[in-house]
Amino acid sequence: MTLAVRYLAARTLDTAPAETRAPGPGEVELAPAYVGICGTDLHIFHGDMDARVGVPAVLGHEMSGRVVRVGPDVEGWQPGDAVTVMPLRWDGTCPACRAGHRHVCQHLDFIGIDSPGAMQQRWTVPASTLIRLPGSLPLDRAALVEPTAVAVHDVGRAQVRDGEKAVVVGGGPVGILIALVARAAGADVRVVEPSGHRRLLAQELGLVTWDPAADDVPELARQWTGDAGADVAFEVSGAAGGVDTAVEVLGVRGRLCLVAIHPRPREVNLHRFFWRELTLVGARLYVRSDFERAVALVADGTIPAERLISKVVPLTEAPAAFEALEGGGDVMKILVDCTGEVEGAAV
Repeated sequence: MTLAVRYLAARTLDTAPAETRAPGPGEVELAPAYVGICGTDLHIFHGDMDARVGVPAVLGHEMSGRVVRVGPDVEGWQPGDAVTVMPLRWDGTCPACRAGHRHVCQHLDFIGIDSPGAMQQRWTVPASTLIRLPGSLPLDRAALVEPTAVAVHDVGRAQVRDGEKAVVVGGGPVGILIALVARAAGADVRVVEPSGHRRLLAQELGLVTWDPAADDVPELARQWTGDAGADVAFEVSGAAGGVDTAVEVLGVRGRLCLVAIHPRPREVNLHRFFWRELTLVGARLYVRSDFERAVALVADGTIPAERLISKVVPLTEAPAAFEALEGGGDVMKILVDCTGEVEGAAV
């Protein structure tokens, strides 16, 4: 018997015994090492996704770990291999899949939301979801590959080019990752974030920040760009004010990339879209090439993953970690360590 962190109801998690399922054909059994808690996990914790999430639900999809067992018909993997998981299972038959957009399958199984996730000591997944990790990459840092893949996909969707000016509205973990990936693509980047703690971290990583509570952000953008406006803006805050800021900073034919999950419809200045011929593009999830690029960026230090990890807690303290993350500003990324021995659990 092993342990798993389970969502039971709004603001109710526990750590309970879980059955270990042997891998079937095409599957592998993993021993998760580290699992990150992300914004989507917090949405689940708050009860915002009860219509989608069955209970009890094992959470977690930002992970690193090692292969324990391989099922029949699995080739190329063996026990001990270091891996992360691209947590998507698509049907391959819907219109989106047939058009080549399997990552936004119309019947997508997002593993860790629609089916059991990684916040447990043993986890069986399709071998097709595995992404190989270099042996030199520490597994705690590798847990940030998944959110980095999100950032890679976002920057790709926004078509960021060398020399462009980009504004990232929201300096949480994904916002900082987007800023770093955009900078690696050659962009000149500004990060808009009200939290002093998060601005300080961004500055320590070499990023220029603006405080929306104290600064006239559109005016700063105008001065920075010589009255042209930014080429691209990323809305990562999830707030109505963030949408307004992202639209206001854009120049003629600028691109707004919507990253945040907004819980309700927002008013948008469509006159600005008309007047400046702006483009709005959505960005959701990732494809395998995004993951492979993310592994490289974390492994070579372009993404200083260790700087984004605020705290590592044992599996039994994961419920308390969710509550700690609600405070937001002073915490970036909390990892759950699934490797430790727990009394009464076989690991």
